[in-house]
Amino acid sequence: MIKKFVYSQKVAPYVFVLPFILIFSIFWLYPLINSFVMSFQDRMLGQDPKWIGEANYSKLLTDKVFLISIKNSVVYMLGTLVLLIPFPMLFAVMINSKLMMGREFFKSSFFLPALTSVAVAGTIFRLTFGEMDGSLMNSFLGLLGIEPIKFLKDGNWSMAALLILACWRWTGVNMLYYLSGLKSIDNEYYEAASIDGASAWQKFRMITMPLLKPTTVYVTTISVYAGLAMFTESLMMFNGNKSPQNIGLTIVGYLYRQGIEQNKLGYAAAVGIILLVIAMVINLTQLKFSGMFKKEED
Repeated sequence: MIKKFVYSQKVAPYVFVLPFILIFSIFWLYPLINSFVMSFQDRMLGQDPKWIGEANYSKLLTDKVFLISIKNSVVYMLGTLVLLIPFPMLFAVMINSKLMMGREFFKSSFFLPALTSVAVAGTIFRLTFGEMDGSLMNSFLGLLGIEPIKFLKDGNWSMAALLILACWRWTGVNMLYYLSGLKSIDNEYYEAASIDGASAWQKFRMITMPLLKPTTVYVTTISVYAGLAMFTESLMMFNGNKSPQNIGLTIVGYLYRQGIEQNKLGYAAAVGIILLVIAMVINLTQLKFSGMFKKEED
């Protein structure tokens, strides 16, 4: 009876999707609902929760440190979009070219940093951009006759260091996404364009870029989330969650500070909900303007 039930054509599809539904419900839906409820509470470990309504959200609107963390995360996210979309696309086109030699070597070289632990990478970059005269960057500046710079104590320089770290780690990953997209483009388009006398730039602008649009939308979507959710890189770069004047504080870093370091779980939950809303609004907006919600015409 049980075997007949499981192998039923009506029941079988639900049996196959059941593991996903359970995992989604336990590890995503339940924590999300619980966090949303917690955001309306004054909740601390070891104490009974107290319902305080929208007080946490009202406090966030006037919390200067929280607003600084939003600014830092948004600037970092925009920086990654500017750097980690066009350059990986160009590198992918270059490596995919028939004239490219040693393409496997370059693909491996670009992807290798992604395999490096973020803790190790953050530590290396902290030493590279250290304020001492003997740090790598200051040693290089010294050769050019430039005075040492305290990179991690200046807002602009520290953001530049974080973006350099992001480019070092993720350029190869995004490049592989674009290489996969290039493999799906029929070579006949380029042959026809060559017959019509199109230049390399015209082929790239009129064929490659439009046909890579789905890949670009995907890379943009994950880059928005990754940019807003960045935390460990900043934690390791500044050797803790307390950067000078909060120049390296991100939204997730502020959530960690409130929830883990100060045991304000309700307030931290409100920060997490705000982060979710910001990420969803930005991604849904870019999906809307990219035309991904439009129905295909028959």
